[in-house]
Formats: sequence, C-alpha cells, structure tokens
Amino acid sequence: MQVGSVTTPFGRRPMTLALVKRQFTTAEISPGKSAEKWKVFRDASEARILLGIQDRALAVLDALLTFYPQAELSHDKAMIVFPSNAQLSVRAHGIAGATLRRQLAALVNAGLINRKDSANGKRYARKDREGDIEEAYGFDLSPLLARADELAQMAQQVAADRAQFRRTKETLTVCRRDVRKLISAAMEEGVSGDWAAIEAIYVQLVGRIPRTPLMSDLLAILEEMEMLRAEILNRLEMLVVSEKMSSNAAPDERHIQNSNTETINELEPSSRTELGAKPEVKPEPKREPIKAFPLGMVLQACPEIAMYGPGGVISSWRELMAAAVVVRSMLGVSPSAYQDACDAMGPENAAATMACILERAAHINSAGGYLRNLTTKAQRGEFSLGPVLMALLRANGVAARAVG
Repeated sequence: MQVGSVTTPFGRRPMTLALVKRQFTTAEISPGKSAEKWKVFRDASEARILLGIQDRALAVLDALLTFYPQAELSHDKAMIVFPSNAQLSVRAHGIAGATLRRQLAALVNAGLINRKDSANGKRYARKDREGDIEEAYGFDLSPLLARADELAQMAQQVAADRAQFRRTKETLTVCRRDVRKLISAAMEEGVSGDWAAIEAIYVQLVGRIPRTPLMSDLLAILEEMEMLRAEILNRLEMLVVSEKMSSNAAPDERHIQNSNTETINELEPSSRTELGAKPEVKPEPKREPIKAFPLGMVLQACPEIAMYGPGGVISSWRELMAAAVVVRSMLGVSPSAYQDACDAMGPENAAATMACILERAAHINSAGGYLRNLTTKAQRGEFSLGPVLMALLRANGVAARAVG
C-alpha cells in the first residue's frame, strides 16, 4: 500500500502547499485504523456546510465510494479508485462532464479526496502476475479515513447548531405571539398608555427578520422582543396593582368610619414616645429595578447618539454605554452624577437616558442638573424611561410611519 506519497497533479492543475499538507496528513494514518465508509460519508454529508461543498459534490463522492469494493476504509488496504469520467457520471445520476470535473475539484479542495495522477493523466491500475493490483492511479480515498473522527465531530456540531437554531426560532415565534396578543388586548380594552407607539416598535422588530435568517439574526431580534414583552408585562402588572390598591382603599375607609370610638386607645397618650417607648420604624419598601428597553427602540428614539459610536454606528449595548460616556463629558455632566444615575437606573438605562438628554439638548439648560433630577426620581421609584422614549418616537414620526 502506498499511503502518503506526495504526488503532483497532471496538466495545468497547480500544486499548492495545502495539497502537500493534506498528503502529509494522510501519511500519518495510524496502522490498523479503519472506518465504515458509509458512516464517514454520512458524517461528511451532515458537515457539508462546514466543508463548503454542494449536494452535487456529495453525489460524486457517493459514486466514488461505490467503486471501492470493501465496506470499510482500512489502512491495510489500497484506497485508490480509478473510474473513468463516463463511469462516474453514470453512477452520479447522469451529472454533466463539466459539472463532474468541477465537483471533483471541490472534493479535493475540501480535503476529502486526493488525486494520484499517472504520467499521462489517465486513471488505471497495473496488476501483477497473480492479478493483484500492483500500482493504481486515480482518486485516493485515504483522506476520508484520516479525517473520520474530525468529520464525526463536525457532524455532531452541525446537528447541535441545527437544534439550537430550531429552539431559538420557536422561542422567537412564541415571544412574537405574546407581544402581539398583549398589545391587541391592551388596545381593545382601552388600557392607558401609548400602545400605538409600542405596536410600531413591534412591527419594526418583525420587519427586521430576514427571509432566511442566521442564528445571529434570531438571537439579536429575540433579545429585543423579550425586552419589549417584559416592558409590556411590567405596564400591565402596574395597572393590576394600581386597581387592586384602589379596590382595597374603600373597605378600609368604611371600616375606620364605623369603628367603635369608645376604645381604650382614646385613654392612652397620643404619642407612644410619652410612655418611653421607641418610635416605630417602618421598613423602606423594596424598589423594583428599572427594566431596560430594547436597544432598537432607544436608537430609533435617539438617532443622534449613533454619531458617537464606532464608525458612526451603534450595534450593541456596550457601544451605546461607551457613546454615553462621551456625550456625558461633552454636555458637561460630572462623572459622579452619571455614576449615581448608573447606580439608580442601571448602566443600560443610564446610557439610554443620556441619549434622550442629547436628543433634547437644545431644550435643556443644565444637562447635569436634569440628570440628577431624574436620578432622584429613580431612587424614589418614580422614574420611567418609557414616556420619554415614546415622546421622542412620536417627535421623530416613527409610530406614524410604522403603523400607517
């Protein structure tokens, strides 16, 4: 068996260092190694995208393997097949000659087969007196055996990526359905709020989904869609809590008016401190963190901030926060004021707030004082970035364009 002998291609086909490297790799097949040829083919088919080959190249590879008589590719046996182009074309379901040559070259470039050309470029085998093949020229299948383990790992990776893509797509579909139906319910039942602007953001997000999306496209849109759903649920939850508090206030008031006035409490001092007791200290209510809005929504409402991103574009929250630091310095906001805003609102909301201040800079006398005022409100749980963004979206005409 002649494994790993470096040969150069016949005719005008050039020799490259990549071909030399692949032939050296083939020569390093460990003695006794074998692999079931159709399993290797299935792995190569699964890893087709990573290998950069087309379906027709796989049809040609399948045809080549049919000329290899054994069921297993083995280091101990010759792995060179030498069919003519006419024979290959028949077994590859009648593929045209030019296409056949192109796909053979693709298999060589992908490192799945090697060429072993004769002196005149013909494919044939020379046999000894006993009829055994002594020397063969054609296509060497040993790269498939050398890369059998690698191809299996690539196939597993492709299968895992496909499963993750399917799960992400399903999650996005469910999230889209939730947002659409929640917005419709809020609008139909007359819930207070600018739901038309929120619907415009939803329409804009859905419009960004490509016809054939990549995994990165789905993940980016899913993140913003989930943040939009969280904001909608937060608004509806606040409405439910407000209604519950209003319904509980009336019975409490009636109970106080109808209570017995002749109680022992009227005979006690009006202040418990007069009895020497320590005044009762009520625990401070826990403040819910401010939820961040979708990045796409912030950039639509505040397009000016994009000029301070790398290359005049902002594509992530990290870039928005970096741009906000530049804007903070430009508008004369002190580092301590901005840090307080980050602590109270969270770094994403603080950066979004700076973007809003930049958008309204012509109408704000002191950006630093304005930010500190908003920070104080945020510390008391009285600040929401939503109305500010909605107002800027309306000013920019985003809602009108998306809905109409």
